Amino acid sequence: MKSSKQDVTTKVNDAKKKERRTGFLLVAPSLILILVIAIWPVLQSFYFSLFDYRLNEPTKSSIHLDYTLDLERYLNNQPFLVTALDQEIDDAPPEVQGQLQDMKEELTEFDEKLREQDGVAGPYEEVDELLFNFEVPSEDLKFVEIDRSFGEEFDEEFESINEELNTLQAEGVLQQGDKLTGLSNALLQTVVESNFIGLDHYKNSLTEKRMWVSLMNTGVFTVISVGLELVLGMAIALLINKAFFGRGMVRAAILIPWAIPTAVSAKMWSFLYDGQNGIIAKFFADIGIIDQMSTLLTTPFGSMAAVILTDVWKTTPYMALLLLAGLQTIPSSLYEASSIDGASKWKQFTQITLPLLKSSLLVALLFRTLDAFRVFDLIYVLTGGGPANATETISLFSYKVMFGQTNFGEGSALAVIVFICVAIISMIYIKFLGSDLLGDGAKK
Repeated sequence: MKSSKQDVTTKVNDAKKKERRTGFLLVAPSLILILVIAIWPVLQSFYFSLFDYRLNEPTKSSIHLDYTLDLERYLNNQPFLVTALDQEIDDAPPEVQGQLQDMKEELTEFDEKLREQDGVAGPYEEVDELLFNFEVPSEDLKFVEIDRSFGEEFDEEFESINEELNTLQAEGVLQQGDKLTGLSNALLQTVVESNFIGLDHYKNSLTEKRMWVSLMNTGVFTVISVGLELVLGMAIALLINKAFFGRGMVRAAILIPWAIPTAVSAKMWSFLYDGQNGIIAKFFADIGIIDQMSTLLTTPFGSMAAVILTDVWKTTPYMALLLLAGLQTIPSSLYEASSIDGASKWKQFTQITLPLLKSSLLVALLFRTLDAFRVFDLIYVLTGGGPANATETISLFSYKVMFGQTNFGEGSALAVIVFICVAIISMIYIKFLGSDLLGDGAKK
């Protein structure tokens, strides 16, 4: 008897394990897709944020973990500097000739040490031959990795030579001082140091006032716009959920603002807010909401209000659409029964509609909050973040740093900060509004 029970239990456990494996196999493609599309770009942004990665600076336009030597720059300057020193020695005063001769010997000895470095001799000869034939070496060929100690010695050596030449140039004892100092200055840019800086970008960003201002602007925009959209969207959803003549046409008309591309909406509203010919600006000034027509786009408060109004106009239909879908799942029999029991409309709304609409509210608020927090195109077209960065959001700030200043390192750090903020918002919504959606096991 016991043996048969154990056999049944084993079969049940095996069936459950098989069911779990099947479930994981079915979910695996989606998880892989999420990893590739969502997680991988974030990981890559975090990697870039660990480097001082700037496209507008040649020595930092790529990621360098080790010291790198630019052979093209080196061979375009070192031989000419040696030749120029030879010529200068012949014409220099006796007390300077010895100093110049020492510089020449140091350059020659250091060149020999460079060729002895691992992996340098081959590329050195190839690049030298290409330059001799007036050809341009490839990026992979002209950059060679060198030891950190040798790179530091290289910088120290050529810094010393450069200082000596600049001193002699200031004393006026060199015949071709500009040429010599120019070549020595160029050689100082030959060694490309590692641009790995760790978490410095995050430290700088978290202590930068502009970043916190942009976060505050984002928070103000998100809270006010989503709050207004929730109230108006709920009212519209309750209205169009009722049966009345022309309901289909009303539903279609309400969705028009949401269907218009954001950039087009922003441009349209910029004309309506115009300080000279804007209809909305004129209307608000006439009824006393603003002092003058130009207030909407030229003052911090007016610009933020203008941006929020535009976003509410455009995305309230989206909120109403999500809430309407939730309202249509509530059985009408519940309202009929409550009416018989004498419940008022407000009682029905608070005791029936809101509790049963909780899931739809979570989805609507989550989507709209994340969308509002990441707002970019609306503000970029309407105000550009102005005036005086009064409407600059964190997404717009990271765009300006990354693409405006071509500072990919700091811009990537800001992008990671945006991702962290979005993740925190999502966890807060799920924790306080959506725990019931995850099942009883999640509550435990």
